[in-house]
Amino acid sequence: MATLRKHVHHHHHDAAGIVREVEHECNSRGLRLTPLRREVLDLVARARKPVKAYDLLESLRDNHAGAAPPTVYRALDFLLENGFIHKLESINAFVFCQHPAEAHQVPFLICDVCEGATELCDEGAIAQLIEHQARGFGFRAKAQTLEVHGVCKACSHA
Repeated sequence: MATLRKHVHHHHHDAAGIVREVEHECNSRGLRLTPLRREVLDLVARARKPVKAYDLLESLRDNHAGAAPPTVYRALDFLLENGFIHKLESINAFVFCQHPAEAHQVPFLICDVCEGATELCDEGAIAQLIEHQARGFGFRAKAQTLEVHGVCKACSHA
């Protein structure tokens, strides 16, 4: 089996920098990052762990008293469709994307204690392996989500 080159990204980066990168990417793709989409992205980027849609809604209500679930879900759908955030299906929460300019499949390590998410950048090796195995069964995969649950280093030492 090929050796995987591992790059680990914890989701604790400069939120303003992430928003600027997404704004630049939207401009280059001709996409419209509305003020509300930008605000939702900023909330996801500022979160210290994966954030749920209803938590985003509560935060939005601080500035938009009439914000409703469809408001948040439309913004999240735009950000997901364009690869600016990832959805962690197993915990129904969202994290920002480390590489919003690149289309990619990303495996995540999710700590069941602190709820932190770590993005593994493997240059597609895991995604390619799964795709290869699927083709061997005559299966045509449309999407992949790999989420590995366990306990992170910090929590295992606590």
